Amino acid sequence: MSERRAATGRAYTRNKNKVAAAIFAILLGWIGVHKYYLGRVGQGILYTLFFWTGIPGLLGLIEGIIYLTMDDERFWEKYG
Repeated sequence: MSERRAATGRAYTRNKNKVAAAIFAILLGWIGVHKYYLGRVGQGILYTLFFWTGIPGLLGLIEGIIYLTMDDERFWEKYG
C-alpha cells in the first residue's frame, strides 16, 4: 500500500479497489454492499433499511458508473 498526500496535505493509502467498489455498487447496490466496502457504514445501513423502495438500487447503479469514470487519484483521495 503506497501512501500519498492529497491536495489538502492529508495522507491517504490505496487500500480500496475502485473496480471492486463499482461492481459491488452495480450488482449489490440495492442493499448497500459498496457503502460497507468503502467504509461508509452509516450510509450502508440506510441503503439496507430502504432496499424495498428500489431507490438504493438506482443510486447504486449511478454510483457504480461514477466510480468507474472517476479519476484514480480522486477516488483514492475520497475513499482510499
